[in-house]
Amino acid sequence: MAVPDRAPPAQGALKRELGLGALAATGICSMLGASVYVVPFMIQRNVPGIGSWVLPAFLFAALPAILAALAYAILASAMPRAGGSYLYASRGLSPYLGFVASFSQWFGLSIVIGVIAYIIVPFIRDIALALQWTQTAALLENGAVRVGLALTMLWSFVGTNLLGSRFYARTLIPLMALMFSLGGIVVFAGFTHDATDFAVGLLTRDNRVMAEGVDTAFDLNTFLAAAAILFSSFIGFDSIAQAGGEARNPRRNLPLAIGIAMLSVGGFYFLFTAAVYHTVPWQFVAEESLRRDVTAPGLLSYVLPNGWAVAIIAGAAIALLNDLPAMLLAVSRLMFAWAKDGIFPRALGNVHPKRHTPQTAILASGMMATVGILGSHFASDFFLGIDIMVTSMLVNFMLMCLTVITLPKRNPALASKITVLSHRPSQLALAWLGMLMLVGFLIIHVRKDLSAELSEWYFHSTPIWLIVMALGSGVYFLERGRLKNSGADLDEVFKQLPPE
Repeated sequence: MAVPDRAPPAQGALKRELGLGALAATGICSMLGASVYVVPFMIQRNVPGIGSWVLPAFLFAALPAILAALAYAILASAMPRAGGSYLYASRGLSPYLGFVASFSQWFGLSIVIGVIAYIIVPFIRDIALALQWTQTAALLENGAVRVGLALTMLWSFVGTNLLGSRFYARTLIPLMALMFSLGGIVVFAGFTHDATDFAVGLLTRDNRVMAEGVDTAFDLNTFLAAAAILFSSFIGFDSIAQAGGEARNPRRNLPLAIGIAMLSVGGFYFLFTAAVYHTVPWQFVAEESLRRDVTAPGLLSYVLPNGWAVAIIAGAAIALLNDLPAMLLAVSRLMFAWAKDGIFPRALGNVHPKRHTPQTAILASGMMATVGILGSHFASDFFLGIDIMVTSMLVNFMLMCLTVITLPKRNPALASKITVLSHRPSQLALAWLGMLMLVGFLIIHVRKDLSAELSEWYFHSTPIWLIVMALGSGVYFLERGRLKNSGADLDEVFKQLPPE
């Protein structure tokens, strides 16, 4: 007989209050934001020469993301608890690799939360410009003002998470609906205008003539490097798995929510990116990206009346804001899961007695996201944070695919509970193909990072990631040693799912 999903939670436990809609919204809002409004256009600066091949690279990047999402869905159906990726790999692969997968994820996503908070400010600047508030727009270019606003937005959503999952859902779902509605204006505007309209708008507003450009030749290395970056656009569905301890009917709703998030967001990405490039020539995007941070609404503002331009910029700002509470929920639940297993300081497992939120873990995640804001500002390029996230999530997704392969042998009891794609040959096929593609993307991404000419070594994402992973591993082994010395049966701890 199944245990009721809405049974009263134990003292110090999370509460199952998130239904299918809230879970899907968590994944959708974690995915939709900078990924579609900024990255497909700033990629022209980060990967010079990609030119007109952005959309094909986007399509190619979706393949390993879909395979990773299927791996997550398979594992979520068997292990519906908070801190999904940590539990999956620690129970199905090895405790340390479970920590590596999830600490890599926690670090990468925590940093990118700060990056997102930081890049919301240019969208507000673009609203001011569209309204001809030139002094306000100039003020928003000030470094101290930009950092201060980013920190205010970040910690406001830390507060949203502290208030409980029910308040979180009531905040997120309406904002998600508004985000899709306003984003739809971009798709409509992009496909109802063309490059000729853009050239007229550019001449009228800026007194500039659109230079003639030639199409870019296909270069495999450039294409794969761009695809590795655009892969980051599909990161976010994993947030659903981290909320496994608060999901109602989790064995059904977690995999279903992952599927809904991937299909809806993936379709929206392609329409959105194609619409913008249909109107704005890639040559202009590439040239402009070298001078300033460009955004989809800012580019389309050349062909739209001010009122519509303000609406789509506001839609972009809402999309970015939605990232913050969803991703904070995800990363805080990873820390909560480590603490509950005893491999990180126990204080991180503290749960508010009334709101049933892991308050210490949420605050700690907010502090790491603050580092992301400051790092983006001092590096003068938010792509450092995105590069760190891509490295982190490629490692995470590789280990999830590997867990699908090893779970039946390492933990047959949990493997028997899989309800998604339970046909073993199909599991192995998708897991091995996913591993192959993800390893390839990781090699390409690391090679690009290490070969980039930057002013300081710490502007390369790979050494930063390695240093942080070494520090995290030190904490892991210290806490694991204490757990062992306390007399705990480590084999038993890492074989069973933690209690509700």
